[in-house]
Amino acid sequence: MKLFNSIILILLLTACGSPIDENMSRSVEEFEGDNQNGSTIKLPHDLEGQYWVANFIFTRCDTVCPPMTSNMSRLQQQLKEESLDNQLVSFSVDPEYDSQKKLTKFAQQFNADLNSWHFLTGYSFQEVKELSIKSFQSPLSQLDNTDQVSHGTSFFLVDPSGNVIKRYNGTEAGEMENIVEDIKKVQ
Repeated sequence: MKLFNSIILILLLTACGSPIDENMSRSVEEFEGDNQNGSTIKLPHDLEGQYWVANFIFTRCDTVCPPMTSNMSRLQQQLKEESLDNQLVSFSVDPEYDSQKKLTKFAQQFNADLNSWHFLTGYSFQEVKELSIKSFQSPLSQLDNTDQVSHGTSFFLVDPSGNVIKRYNGTEAGEMENIVEDIKKVQ
């Protein structure tokens, strides 16, 4: 019986991999975009070795993007208060319209610290659509007869190896605390 209990204990200990409740397991496909400063960011390579948080937004959005971006700003502030140095990435889903200048102006409305928050553009709509669907399991489509884009409202935690490991509700301010707590557990 002692041998049986020992085997069960070993199996239980080896099965407990992550200190957080992961709800995703997807690799971020190679993707390249230009941030608001004109610097090319190659993902996941340029953020390899650190945890980062991603979302999908656009500057002409008249529904969920302003509250999501406000929440990302809140998250950035909470990370700073906890002395956590994590990068944030907001992919524009309207890259043909969202120039670096427009993204910078948009970011400034939310007091974004652009040293650790990248607003990406410089790719095609099809490229960001494929990234959103394949890497983040998040739907994305251009709405007919409008300048609006239908996209997911989640925030995503990406691990140091470039794997999306957890999805959060990006429209709920309280979720930002959950992201910070999860990052504290895994770092």
